[in-house]
Amino acid sequence: MNSNYIISSADRILVTGSNGFIGAKVVEILLEYGFTNLRCFVRPSSKLDRLQKILAQYPAGKTAEIVAGDLLSREDCRRAAAGVSVVYHLAAGMEKSFAGAFMNSAIATRNLMDAFLEQGSVARFVNVSSFAVYSNLKMARGALLDETCALEDAPQERHDAYCFGKLKQEELVRQYGEQRKLPYVILRPGAVFGPGKRSLSGRVGIDTFGFFIHLGGGNQLPLTYVDNCAEAIVLAGLKPGVDGEIFNVVDDELLTSSEFLRAYKQRAKSFFSIRVPFFIANALCGAWEDFSKKRQGQLPPVFNRRRAAAEWKGNRYTNQKLHDRLGWKPRVNMGNAMAAFLSQYDQPAT
Repeated sequence: MNSNYIISSADRILVTGSNGFIGAKVVEILLEYGFTNLRCFVRPSSKLDRLQKILAQYPAGKTAEIVAGDLLSREDCRRAAAGVSVVYHLAAGMEKSFAGAFMNSAIATRNLMDAFLEQGSVARFVNVSSFAVYSNLKMARGALLDETCALEDAPQERHDAYCFGKLKQEELVRQYGEQRKLPYVILRPGAVFGPGKRSLSGRVGIDTFGFFIHLGGGNQLPLTYVDNCAEAIVLAGLKPGVDGEIFNVVDDELLTSSEFLRAYKQRAKSFFSIRVPFFIANALCGAWEDFSKKRQGQLPPVFNRRRAAAEWKGNRYTNQKLHDRLGWKPRVNMGNAMAAFLSQYDQPAT
């Protein structure tokens, strides 16, 4: 155990969303690091196969506590947070409605922070957000997107409930840091990929009209392999001197959208796709948005200028802050990450 961490190996750690794609890997890395007092929070309806398989591999995993509950319940939050030193908050609502996203991202997080401050032995609250909160509408194509860049100020115009929920969640976390002295760190992962997540990122393109429209073109993708992303999240809860900081999470070696799609087609499945340049995609999204406004919402503006900019305009990305402040380095290089990701297609989906 590293003596420079802010907690000891016996201190209690809570991981919400612990059965999820990233959350299960966070649990695994914590066990690998030697932490022996884990509490894994899951939804009552969750299938626990992935989490239980990981816990069974480590001696401390066999004594890990699994708590089922709802973060919208203050009582469930108090049970989850009792005696906890570090919270890794990965539970995320994927609701399509703005009300649902607000409830399951912002309100759930507020309940958890209240319980942590009341019931915990507070060392740090790690909030896992998303690249979705950024707006590059006013950025030049190819400009560097880092932690100082502007956030989306009109998620309703992007027609993106998930973005709205994450923005409100971050706003609350920062507010609790300022007003209630909650020690927090926020992480914003890019496009997380790996075995267990078979779908292509929407940043590559969309399969909406019966064929695949490749919109990412030669853009760099903000990729992060699930093991590398989880390592960054774990370190954010342990390293001293980073309270109040925000970290973007992307890997060192990034592929372009075209490179990723080509590798996917060669290994996973071959299919027909049409590549649409950004200026055409942006114009079509703008026309769709304008038509929707004229029709007063009869046609939902699911394609619009803000979404086109956020997903397909094209930026460069940096993880320098991860390296400098957390001492992070990727566990898996991009070649091995892609091999592991694509190997899942050798077996039928389960």
